Amino acid sequence: MRTEKLEFEGSQGVMLSARLDRPKAPPRGYALFAHCFSCSKDTLAASRLARALAADGVAVLRFDFTGLGHSDGDFANTNFSSNVDDLVRAADYLRETREAPGILIGHSLGGAAVLVAAAKIPEVKAVVTIGAPADAAHVEKQFTASVDDIVRDGQASVQLADRPFMIRKQFLDDIAGQNVLKAAAGLDAALLVAHAPRDETVGIENATRLFVAAKHPKSFLSLDNADHLLTRAEDSAHAANVIAAWADRYAFHDPLPEAPEAPPGNNSALVQETGKGKYLSWASTGEARFLVDEPESLGGFDAGPAPFQLLSSALAACTTITLRMYAGRKGWALGRISTTVTHAKQDRDDGQPERDVFSRAITVEGGVSAEQAEKLLEIANKCPVHRTLERSSHIDTAYADGQG
Repeated sequence: MRTEKLEFEGSQGVMLSARLDRPKAPPRGYALFAHCFSCSKDTLAASRLARALAADGVAVLRFDFTGLGHSDGDFANTNFSSNVDDLVRAADYLRETREAPGILIGHSLGGAAVLVAAAKIPEVKAVVTIGAPADAAHVEKQFTASVDDIVRDGQASVQLADRPFMIRKQFLDDIAGQNVLKAAAGLDAALLVAHAPRDETVGIENATRLFVAAKHPKSFLSLDNADHLLTRAEDSAHAANVIAAWADRYAFHDPLPEAPEAPPGNNSALVQETGKGKYLSWASTGEARFLVDEPESLGGFDAGPAPFQLLSSALAACTTITLRMYAGRKGWALGRISTTVTHAKQDRDDGQPERDVFSRAITVEGGVSAEQAEKLLEIANKCPVHRTLERSSHIDTAYADGQG
């Protein structure tokens, strides 16, 4: 996964700070995330959800609304409508620079905002709300004691998340005029309502109202014992995993073909190009399927191990397994064994072609006796991959049947 720092112009003409979390390989699709009221793109919920989705192949753009986090502008001049407009501008930015978002994800008031914004972003095929209120005016509960002052004086400073924020009457007027349930009812996209039954900030009845208002296809995800801000890592990870799996049906495309079946036999492997990028390929051996690639410096995505990394891994794996087998036969109760292998090219003094050098370092947790250490080094040099690399091998190459 990679994170890029970005910025784009928001609805009020100021620059908004953003992050794009994306997989190294071509993403299966793009998601746009809206954070909670008075929060930022860097909250635990926002960052963990985005990274977990990126690890599942989905690129996620998260940004700070005008006047919040690292974005420019004055929060006092913003409202629910301006947040919706910022979301539309974020979608425009993705469309112009990468790919329009196929899914909108909103947390708390951000969930209400994505429901309204969805109608203004034609590419959206799925919407996810997390702990979202069924009406925008619900946010007033966070500063109820100051509402009279705001109405009387036109504005007032309120404490939100232990920080002062200036709330103006125009903000109250704006949220009073929003109809989130109508937006849910008119949604032309699949909806996933995620909510914690014990959410003390936005009650579970809000999820019921949103779910009932929306048309099918719609789904509900119970976040069990999670709190409103998803502060526990396991809660955000669970939400991200379900969102990625659910949205596959609606919003994402798979830029990679399925991994090919491995050839029969435990000693066979197949590597087949994906058709994406210069070198990205599927490797199949036995029951294992994984991507192989080259680093970006050589024109790849760096989305999987390169050939010599695989070769180093083979030597490291063979060494670790061989030592464990030997220790088991000897009845040695050794701690966890680790082997690090580094590959390098080395010039020769005799004018011969450069040779490959594999540097191997063995670690045993808890240590070993001097006698054991000496014997383990001897056994490491007898592991099958070590012997294969040391002696010359013969490689037969031909076209497959019907080829060439």
